[in-house]
Amino acid sequence: MRTRLSLSCFALTALASCAETAQEPDAPFVPVYEGVETRLLDGDLVNFFVQMRGARDAADVEDYARCAAAQYALIRGYGFARHLRTNVAQEGGLWRGDAVYTISAALPAGLKTIDAEVVASACAENEIPMV
Repeated sequence: MRTRLSLSCFALTALASCAETAQEPDAPFVPVYEGVETRLLDGDLVNFFVQMRGARDAADVEDYARCAAAQYALIRGYGFARHLRTNVAQEGGLWRGDAVYTISAALPAGLKTIDAEVVASACAENEIPMV
């Protein structure tokens, strides 16, 4: 009986500590954007290399690259971009993104298109720097 009671107490203690951990607030999101490098690959095909620290996950890096693509399209006088691919890697707290977009004046075909003005506005609201 004593062994069961000890195991029960241990189980309750473990559950209580898990509950406390689950209720702790997440660390605040404090990103450090370390720059964007752009390379024009061919006419309307552009490669964006971004670096940041403090990302929560790959989506934060993808957002940074999307913001760069939107601003780049606007700078070039285009209104749209289409996402082709993004590769994200993280090492030692440094997140790197390698994204490729096409830019165009008219809405391109495809599912992953962005309206450059709308995205650039959202990036400014969320304090994500652009090109």
